[in-house]
Order: sequence, then structure tokens, then C-alpha cells
Amino acid sequence: MKFIQHSLMAMAILLATGCQSKTKPATISENVSERTPTSEKIEKMSPQDLSKYETAYFASGCFWCVEAIFESVRGVKEVISGYAGGTEENPTYEMVGSGQSSHAEAVEVYYDPSQISFVELVQVFFGSHDPTTLNRQGPDRGTQYRSIAFYKNEQEKKIIDSYIQALKDQNVYGGAPITTEVTAFTKFYDAEDYHQDYERKHPNNSYIRNVSIPRLNRFKANFGDYLKKEVH
Repeated sequence: MKFIQHSLMAMAILLATGCQSKTKPATISENVSERTPTSEKIEKMSPQDLSKYETAYFASGCFWCVEAIFESVRGVKEVISGYAGGTEENPTYEMVGSGQSSHAEAVEVYYDPSQISFVELVQVFFGSHDPTTLNRQGPDRGTQYRSIAFYKNEQEKKIIDSYIQALKDQNVYGGAPITTEVTAFTKFYDAEDYHQDYERKHPNNSYIRNVSIPRLNRFKANFGDYLKKEVH
């Protein structure tokens, strides 16, 4: 999986869209950390508490992995695993996971815009997966694992489109086409309860141990400035 330098592109997007970041862009390093997952307990917030925060929606492979990545980002208050991007109502994991729906595994990110901006969340999204592998992330294959950046308004669409254009202009992927779908958000369906916080609850699961945790650790190594501070 490719982890790339995004800081210059993030600054260019901030200028092009007129958005102001609350924090400096992260610098991507070349070193991969072998750290273990955090032992910090993640408490689920009530809908009433979450209502005061902004939401963003992304799909970039297995939602177990994506949820854990966004949960580690400062300013992110809650992340829900679920399904989006398709037309079927009330999809189930059996439908989506087997490729029998048009939905993708996705996450709903609740964030505090005074601590992290939508621009930076887009940076996290592109910096934590490979957007050039069509319908695939790592060992996971199928349309349910495709890359999607959802937008809720024209400003968010402009930010995503500008970021993709910056990636292309700087030839970040060596000419490989970016397959990320830029899609208007319509509806998000929560996944079943047993999928929520799956990585934290099942650290010894073979997929978590061999795929999800290494992906999270690569992200942490490269986006240290974006991580929540550990409470000791």
C-alpha cells in the first residue's frame, strides 16, 4: 500500500478553496512503525452528544481498518462502521460483504471542526489507502471495497476534486489512474453492532493482526501530528 507526501498538496488546496486549516499538514515519513494497537478505551457517544459535531463519509476498504484509522485522529469524536454508496435499502453485511449489493463498506466520521478540518480528513483518507487499486485494498477485492470520498455540499466536492487534481499534477502515483469515486452523499446505514470497534475488540483475530493493525501502524507512523494524545 502506498503512503505518500501530502503536505504541499494540502496547503495548495487550502489556498485554492479558501479553507483555513486549524493545524499544520502532516509530513509523511518513509519509516513503518511496528507499534501495537492503542489500549485506550473507546466509549460510544450518544446521538444527542454527537449532534453538535460535523460528519464526513469515506470508503477505503474494510471498515474495520478504516474505522480504527479515523478513531486515532485528533478532533474525531466518533466513527461508525456501515454501508453507503449504493441503492438498496437496509443492506446487511451478508449482502454487502458477498458483493450482492451496490454499497461499499464505509465509515461515518463525527468530528470537531475547531480541532480538525474537512481538508485534513480528506488528507487522512488519501494518505491511509491506495486510491489506484480499483475495487481493492490489500487482500480485499470487490466493489464493496472500492474507494469513495463522499461530499455533502459543493464546498466539500471542491476540496476533494482539488486534492485529486493535486495528486495528478504532482504525478504522485507514477501515472497510475486514481480510481476514487467522488460521490454525493445520500444515506448511511450503520453496520451490525458486532462490527463496531471490531479491531479494538478482537486484536487477536488473524485478519486484524495481519492486515488491519499493520495498516493502522503505517498510518500512525506517517501522520504522527494528526494523532490523539494518549492519556496516561
